[in-house]
Amino acid sequence: MTAFWTEDDFDDHEMVHIVRDRKSGLMAIIAVHSTHCGPGAGGTRFWHYPNPKDGLRDALRLSRGMSYKNAMAGLPMGGGKAVILADDARSKTPEMLAAFGDAVEQLGGRYVTAEDVGISEEDMVAVAKRTAHVSGLPVSGENAAGGDPGPFTSYGIYLGIKAAVRHKLGTDSMNGVHVAVQGTGSVGGGVARLLAKDGARLTLADIHADGVKALAAELDAAIVAPDEILTTACDVLSPNALGAILDDVSIAALNTQIVAGGANNQLARSHHGKVLSQRGILYAPDYVINAGGIISVATEYLARRDRKAGTVDAVNALIEQIPGRLDQIWQTSETSGASPDVVADRMAQDLIGRG
Repeated sequence: MTAFWTEDDFDDHEMVHIVRDRKSGLMAIIAVHSTHCGPGAGGTRFWHYPNPKDGLRDALRLSRGMSYKNAMAGLPMGGGKAVILADDARSKTPEMLAAFGDAVEQLGGRYVTAEDVGISEEDMVAVAKRTAHVSGLPVSGENAAGGDPGPFTSYGIYLGIKAAVRHKLGTDSMNGVHVAVQGTGSVGGGVARLLAKDGARLTLADIHADGVKALAAELDAAIVAPDEILTTACDVLSPNALGAILDDVSIAALNTQIVAGGANNQLARSHHGKVLSQRGILYAPDYVINAGGIISVATEYLARRDRKAGTVDAVNALIEQIPGRLDQIWQTSETSGASPDVVADRMAQDLIGRG
């Protein structure tokens, strides 16, 4: 692995911590981009990277995204992210999770972890046995904040899609609006279910064939192959799988008016937001629309730390500010001529003291 400070995605990160525990087999990267607003908060991703350098790139990009996401959501948290480098077999053991918890604890609260791709609520319970700097734990009572942040992420994306449809298509109704959903796991599946209740017409795609078939049957939705979803003719494309899907080739092939989904780092490179705008496609900056999960995680963590009661109502009230924040970004984009991603980045950079 090359020196992290030579990476294109290194953005003056405050800390990049390489974790190697030979006894358990743990190999992980913890990146903290900024603690200007508070401790660096962001989930842990468990993923197999054929080249560990790709894991480093993910940690750097995702932690920076968390700085922006938390700041734009008005949370007193900075940006951090962890990546556990899984082996070919995706082996995950209690010993590995314990070693990871010890690594988080050694950072003394500079990083707060939670669920992300490949990590479950049960995994966070195991990590919590070794450190208090963890969130996304099972709820402890009625209306208590906590648990799987996925449904809260879905709720924010759903509200963001409705805001985008209102802004671009001029309608408050989702009835008959065609949404192509890429990725139908916890987040994408939740988005699809909420949209279906509003009468949206859905086309779904996911690499897990059985799961997407079941969801399509439940929602009376169409299915296309994963490699066809980006070119599906639709009103809204909602990417909810992995990032870096929007590049010169894929953007040229898009057949949609709106891109609004929960995947992190959807733009392959920084200039691709401008390319979307040049095509007349409205883009919802990913770290603004998908902030529902971290809002839940932060509310839970801060309440537990301060021995107060964090509630689902408080979480939802913050999530319901996402549409207004997106409207502000789009309006500024239209008056300034800067693409929505650039507008959002500038706002976030000002908030974390890097403007």
